[in-house]
Amino acid sequence: MIPLDWREGDFARRVVDWQRTHGRHGLPWQSREPYRVWLSEVMLQQTQVSTVLAYYTRFLARFPDVATLAAAPLDDVLAAWSGLGYYRRARFLHACAQAVVERHGGRFPQDPEQLAALPGIGRSTAAAIAAFCFDRRAAILDGNVKRLLARALGFGADLAVASHERELWQAACALLPAEPAEMPAYTQGLMDLGATVCTPRRPTCLVCPLRAGCVALATGRVEQLPVKTRKLQRGRRANAWLWVEHAGRVWLQQRAALGVWAGLWSLPMFDDEDSLLAAAAGVPLRALAPIEHALTHFDWRLAPWHAEPRSADEAEALVARLGGADAGRWIARAALADIALPAPLRKLLVADAATSPAP
Repeated sequence: MIPLDWREGDFARRVVDWQRTHGRHGLPWQSREPYRVWLSEVMLQQTQVSTVLAYYTRFLARFPDVATLAAAPLDDVLAAWSGLGYYRRARFLHACAQAVVERHGGRFPQDPEQLAALPGIGRSTAAAIAAFCFDRRAAILDGNVKRLLARALGFGADLAVASHERELWQAACALLPAEPAEMPAYTQGLMDLGATVCTPRRPTCLVCPLRAGCVALATGRVEQLPVKTRKLQRGRRANAWLWVEHAGRVWLQQRAALGVWAGLWSLPMFDDEDSLLAAAAGVPLRALAPIEHALTHFDWRLAPWHAEPRSADEAEALVARLGGADAGRWIARAALADIALPAPLRKLLVADAATSPAP
């Protein structure tokens, strides 16, 4: 499967040499410290570097090591993660930190297989930690690297088929540099090439160090590779949010432990606006501009209604109809920054605070 041009270590040598000269350097997670590398690998899953940079620094300030993260309440972790999306990653992050403390005395294991056995760490993430921190010869294969290897090797099999992906894994392992000391530069080089040169659209092949032997470039198939036929069918949802606020406090309910925004705090949600209007009957309401929010599998239209209770008794009566203390709690507006809120809700509340006149 590996073309002759890429045997005898030439592929790895080109990647390492390019990374040392042209690759990304100075990123805060480029470290030999496993905690920092692991945290960045989880944050960077399905999230761009530019977005992660600010979150990474704040998260490290709040949870500077794995023991601190393991000891923190999950609500605090979700609050620090709020806005990054894909909150399942944050729950796995917390569970993994606890497992590292409980199973390994607070030290990440060096073996890729032991790393992959921890919660939320897959084979590619385990390999990245092992390569960056311990010079282990372990292959990564995230989405960017799959694209890079499929093009360089001319791998045209459908990667939606598990057996084909296993073939690409075998090729990734065969291409590793012989010298363990080169693994950090090689691994970073693959990531950098996939993110900045061998991009999904309009790849800059002229500056790619692999262009001389790239099968896809030679055969005119750069735009066709990699092949993955299974595509997500996007859906659409519509719900209504009831925003109850009185005396500087907002009524929030914690979402279920499973599903979208699991464990986050949200405004009471209704299947439609008629249901919301019925629940808030008798309380003055103001319709706000609908919010269009895109998630991985569907587009979500959220219609917020601002309830404006005229007295404390009216506010308490309304939240009692919404389930009372068993279903939610009052949160001071000043404390919202420390609560795990979905990104569109945080944006809604912050925008309102910015435009509201001072009392």
